[in-house]
Amino acid sequence: MVHIQENLKRTLSESNEEYRKLLAAHASCESRLQELQGKAVLDETERIESVNIKKQKLHLKDRMEAILRQYMERVSGAGVRS
Repeated sequence: MVHIQENLKRTLSESNEEYRKLLAAHASCESRLQELQGKAVLDETERIESVNIKKQKLHLKDRMEAILRQYMERVSGAGVRS
């Protein structure tokens, strides 16, 4: 099942523009979060930024998962009707 989902994610990243943009934004958030986590001490602004980035990453991931579910439903629904 994990292998199938990875293939579906790869397919979506190649064929679905919204998914591709969400994936890029998620990667950008992860990169910035890694930068912040690499610091020994965060000032208040950076702590707030870190919290906001984590929230944004969750939102992006939720949207990507919703697209994945919709795609899987369409694919499985099409297979059932054939």
